[in-house]
Amino acid sequence: MVSFDDKIEKLKKQRDQLNLRIQKTEALEKSRERKRDTRRKILIGAYFLDQAKSNGTFDDLCKRMETYLTRESDRALFDNLKNN
Repeated sequence: MVSFDDKIEKLKKQRDQLNLRIQKTEALEKSRERKRDTRRKILIGAYFLDQAKSNGTFDDLCKRMETYLTRESDRALFDNLKNN
């Protein structure tokens, strides 16, 4: 006969396993959403770059980005684009 304490321990172990599965599933969904968000940002950026080049406003876009960006390494990406 299984003791009451053994039943509780078994249930606690099952609970812990379920909590772990829940955490893994939530983490996977967060990762997928970050990837989708990154992809959307890339596509939006590609659209606006294309529009700026087509409309002859690429230099204006780069100037706006200089005021928007705070990291020097990010600004350097646009300096390289202007030179191409």
